Amino acid sequence: MSEGRADIGVVGLAVMGENLILNMESKGFRVACYNRTTSKVDDFVADRAKGKNIDGYHDLESFCRGLKQPRKVMLMVKAGTVVDAFIDQVVPHLEAGDIIIDGGNSHFPDTIRRMEYVESKGLRYIGTGVSGGEEGALLGPSIMPGGSPTAWDCVKPIFQKIAAQTDAGEPCCDWVGQSGAGHFVKMVHNGIEYGDMQMICETYQMMKYGLSMSNEEMEAVFSRWNEGKLDSYLIEITRDILGYRDENGEATLDFILDTAGQKGTGKWTAIAALDEGMPLTLIGEAVFARCLSAIKEERVKASKLLTGPDAKFTGEKARLIADLEDALYASKIVSYAQGYQLMRAAAKSYDWNLNYGGIALMWRGGCIIRSAFLGRIKDAFDKNPDLDNLLLDPFFRDAVVTAQDAWRRVVVKAVELGIPMPAVGSALSYYDGYRSGRLPANLLQAQRDYFGAHSYERTDRQRGEFFHTNWTGRGGTTSASTYVV
Repeated sequence: MSEGRADIGVVGLAVMGENLILNMESKGFRVACYNRTTSKVDDFVADRAKGKNIDGYHDLESFCRGLKQPRKVMLMVKAGTVVDAFIDQVVPHLEAGDIIIDGGNSHFPDTIRRMEYVESKGLRYIGTGVSGGEEGALLGPSIMPGGSPTAWDCVKPIFQKIAAQTDAGEPCCDWVGQSGAGHFVKMVHNGIEYGDMQMICETYQMMKYGLSMSNEEMEAVFSRWNEGKLDSYLIEITRDILGYRDENGEATLDFILDTAGQKGTGKWTAIAALDEGMPLTLIGEAVFARCLSAIKEERVKASKLLTGPDAKFTGEKARLIADLEDALYASKIVSYAQGYQLMRAAAKSYDWNLNYGGIALMWRGGCIIRSAFLGRIKDAFDKNPDLDNLLLDPFFRDAVVTAQDAWRRVVVKAVELGIPMPAVGSALSYYDGYRSGRLPANLLQAQRDYFGAHSYERTDRQRGEFFHTNWTGRGGTTSASTYVV
């Protein structure tokens, strides 16, 4: 197969695919493109790609022949079986050492499986998270690649040039690790995104229904917060959404149905946490909050039958707003602490060597959870790469301790007013649980031993030594096997 002229090829001309191609071309790379519906190729080449170094193809054989060696084929197609189908179609047109890249939101076990399959064919494979939406894809996303280690040097010049850049000029892209590490880190990113969004929504609900604030008042608050410790993309767009008016001068937000959608990455994060035995309570609550929102008709029916407190807010509005800022900040710290706990556990399970400070750097720009806050996370792991939990870093420990009185006042006020704050409340419960030297699990173990002879460890003996009590006098001395997550 003769060598082509394009630096990289992209399969899939939906919004993300088109914008990534335009991004790559704008940075000096020649790009080949292919789409299963070939009319989309023609439309793209004749419109957005007109006059640019972008080559359109109607068949995969010609598309692959148009690429420089080692060929780099990036799939920007719907996650799931479509990725497998395209891999099978592309493989026959590639040669040893060529690289297939999956840039979609694939589940990391699929990436592990696909890498093994592609490598068995003498090829290389990268599964990479791409975050930032359509704007990020065009102007600079956060890119989180993992897979075949030898493939990184081949794609690094392209990926790091098209990625978002920090203020210091550092690319928000680096090698994450082998196998499914890239897609795992992207999955955790999305889980944290779920948590951030839910906490902001809970704060909005407290403002709107607890404090009876207008959209204009809330817009002003979020605008102010975006200039302080909560400075982030999600706070910024919340400000913009609150201030948006349609052609009739109406607030669009007020007409949006309160049923949230989801594509599964938050659920995957929660499932991975259960598999690893990690307490991702906040992200779990964020996923369940979306599920609860989806049963709209049932909630409307329940609202007519179930009563809550009649309490109205009395007090100093400005103080509660200040408390909400602290509560949101402290909860955000917990969310990231939990996400990093999960990544550390998975790294151990899958033998990945993750650079936790580097991951924070990758999230500094381009992605949905980008914020100034992430620089502090990078600093924490740069100082202590073996940090067990972000809450133990001096900066974050002091921040949470300082905020906790306000945090508690917010949760108490939410309970008094009957306003749900599942994510913020669970973050506080996690903090209180994590700082507890002794939890009531001793009683839980006694209960398990009572009804199921599951045994227990003792405080006055070495860890790993198990005991069983014949609690009723009717049981025997035989105990069940023990399973510990």
